[in-house]
Amino acid sequence: MTNTTTRRPAAFAIPGDATQKTGGYIYEWELLQGLRRNGRAVDHIELASGFPDPSPAETRTAIETMAALPADVPLIIDGLVFGSIDTAGLETVRAPIVAMIHHPLGLETGLSAERSAHLLGREADNLKLARAVLVPSPHTARILVGQFGVAEDKITIALPGFRPADPVKKLSTPPLILSVGLLAERKGHDVLVAAFGKLRDLEWQAQIVGKTHDAAVEARLRGQIEALGLGERVVLTGLLDDAEVIERYRAASIFALATRYEGYGIVLGEALLHGLPIVTCRTGAVPDTVPEGAGLLVPVDDAEAIAKALRMLLTDHDARQKMAEVSRQAGERLPSWDDTERIVSGVLDRVY
Repeated sequence: MTNTTTRRPAAFAIPGDATQKTGGYIYEWELLQGLRRNGRAVDHIELASGFPDPSPAETRTAIETMAALPADVPLIIDGLVFGSIDTAGLETVRAPIVAMIHHPLGLETGLSAERSAHLLGREADNLKLARAVLVPSPHTARILVGQFGVAEDKITIALPGFRPADPVKKLSTPPLILSVGLLAERKGHDVLVAAFGKLRDLEWQAQIVGKTHDAAVEARLRGQIEALGLGERVVLTGLLDDAEVIERYRAASIFALATRYEGYGIVLGEALLHGLPIVTCRTGAVPDTVPEGAGLLVPVDDAEAIAKALRMLLTDHDARQKMAEVSRQAGERLPSWDDTERIVSGVLDRVY
């Protein structure tokens, strides 16, 4: 429903193509559309795609663009920009700054110690300039309070929204194990493939859906799949459109993601929408996202534990069905994007 009440204009700074199919970008694109749909004029500021590693020219242009905004228009800044942009430059922005932090950049998997320390320090300094902070999960809120010293009353948790639960099933034979996530080190697909190698005595197929974020990660995965003799059972599908991804969820019997860290994990919510039992790792926001009984949570980087959990679900039909029902019920309780928009709108109306 469109809210016809006049609302303060706002701006939203997002780097690169805002329609990219990653969790953070999906969140921000849906939020932008929701804000506009519900009666708020929002200027979409498309910054350079180089963040969080911008060139000096990209940094200079981003700062000049944001500094040109009036002092009475709240500015939401995407976390890739906010956590990496020059602090002195950010100080020149007159607009009330609302930081959108999916997870701190310095906690990304695979960073050198020096790069991690730099980003963590930069983000801590920049957080002092934010009037308000938006996060997608209680976990991220706890990190910002505990590790960055952000005041609790400055943080608002705005859980991602979802479309209505999808009851349609078109189960594949043999059972399809589905994983969805960027081909990036943090997603732990190498651990999942190692687990698949321990299940060759069972009937199953697997698809890993997601675009290549790191070409080296993709190359290693393809080599690993071939070395384990799984080339006919494990498929890297690459990027698929929304309808194709939904069809994969409908066909799947199990959702698996051996992630090393999640600030929320939208794909886990998608698995709940489709009533899938989930095998994933007890890390980051995952325990907040996957309800008790809807999935099996195992330690990070433990291929043996992933394999054990998958084996149980593949061989125990009753346990799989029971877990699927808990997942389905949880999916029906997930918030909508209008719920997310209402929370964020409340923040935008308060900041000056």
